[in-house]
Amino acid sequence: MTEDLWSKVDAYIAEQLVKTDSALDRALETSAAAGLPAINVSPNHGKLLHILARLVNARAILEIGTLGGYSTIWMARALPPGGRLITLEFEPKHAELAKANIAHAGLSNVVDVRLGMALETLPGIAAENTGPFDLIFIDADKVSTADYFQWALKLARVGSLIVVDNVIRKGEVANATTDDPAVKGMRRFVEMAAAEPRVIATAIQTVGGKGYDGFSIALVTSK
Repeated sequence: MTEDLWSKVDAYIAEQLVKTDSALDRALETSAAAGLPAINVSPNHGKLLHILARLVNARAILEIGTLGGYSTIWMARALPPGGRLITLEFEPKHAELAKANIAHAGLSNVVDVRLGMALETLPGIAAENTGPFDLIFIDADKVSTADYFQWALKLARVGSLIVVDNVIRKGEVANATTDDPAVKGMRRFVEMAAAEPRVIATAIQTVGGKGYDGFSIALVTSK
């Protein structure tokens, strides 16, 4: 089993089941042209987020980590009329590019891109009583993932889904002696989710064009 084979299978699934369009393709192309890191979700994972949003009948979505807006577009398209998505981005360059991609997709009236450190922005969102959010997608710096998860719980409702990306870290999440801050951050999150009585959670390993990684899904069952 090789990454080349994983990529071929990803491409087959994307061609048969995902079927991206010009707005989604443009988000990836402009991100690459601008030199953004190639850490966006894959098309297959983007559609999974879209499906999850529809499964929970999401009317309000919170995204922590915008990058070029690719995953944002996937999720925003799942919203019904009157729905809203708030996405948080630390890098001004990324935020401006995301806004352009979101506008090109015709979603500027649905998506609110907020610039700044998420841990400084989240208290303001809580103070606005903007929530609760039906779907919360965490895909920002991995060191702070557990902190983002705590905020997600505050901004969720019973029945909300909290999705956390890049949990597996090429298998290093199982390495208790790691010195990698990102892996330590994910281990802290996993241990927190395991001990959290307000959710039921799991994590799924994935392979594909993005390599070997995975994601976690937590369902909020009580407040």
